[in-house]
Amino acid sequence: MWGVFKFLELIKFSHTIFALPFALIGAILAFSKIEAKGAWTDYGIVLFWVVLAMGGARTGAMGFNRLVDRHFDLKNPRTQNRPSVTGEVSVPVMQLMIFLSFGLLVFSAYMLNPMAFYLSPVAIFLVSFYSYTKRFTAWCHLFLGLAIGAAPIAAWVAVTGELSLAPLLLGLSVLAWIAGFDVLYALQDQDFDQEFGLHSIPVKLGVAASLMVARGLHLGAALLWFSLAYLENLGWPFWAGALLCSGLLTYEHGLVSKDDLSKINLAFFNMNAVISVTLLAALVSERLLWMFQ
Repeated sequence: MWGVFKFLELIKFSHTIFALPFALIGAILAFSKIEAKGAWTDYGIVLFWVVLAMGGARTGAMGFNRLVDRHFDLKNPRTQNRPSVTGEVSVPVMQLMIFLSFGLLVFSAYMLNPMAFYLSPVAIFLVSFYSYTKRFTAWCHLFLGLAIGAAPIAAWVAVTGELSLAPLLLGLSVLAWIAGFDVLYALQDQDFDQEFGLHSIPVKLGVAASLMVARGLHLGAALLWFSLAYLENLGWPFWAGALLCSGLLTYEHGLVSKDDLSKINLAFFNMNAVISVTLLAALVSERLLWMFQ
């Protein structure tokens, strides 16, 4: 049991809050589509399986990342105290937890609908493949964004059994948002990555250009949130939430400069957790307002 707790600490299970709200946004938006068809509208059950699928995918992906990167983590001063490196979490425990987590994803997808079930191996591939991308491309941050950006798309498919433009816009916004703050986070490991032949935007372009790339990605994320609001004809609470999140992104970039990277963790963890929850709260408020008009 101790190994399980240390595994959850290793993968920073609490950071599921970054991606889970966007999966819930995708599911909540999709509910309005199935109501018109007289389809399954038991929101609680759908959200239950979406949350389990998301938790399984994220836990399995992070566990896999820690497993395959443990040799690099041993050499990196920032990560050499991780339980996967110190031996507090053994390789067999990691392998078992990864297997169980991805099994939970597949089972949850099966409980949702056939299309979600058939696509679950694709989801496993996406979230696992990212762990290898730093070995061959500086654009690994986009692969991380793609893996997490698939969550709201998958949630939409889980509810409706089909794709449309709205979840693609939402998924692209998550891709840009995640990739942007991953570029910022990678600034901490620029020297280490360069020494050990790992790839990243900071290694390829340097600090100043990396900050510009991150700003551009986050500008794209904000524009996509507003595009989604326009496409889905969402009410003022979501527009206000998107505007507030855009302001938080601006503040996040104000915390980091090429001469001072000391506040990266504050920008990475605190601001991004607030952003995802804020956008979810904005959509829930918008839906409640729409329901009780």
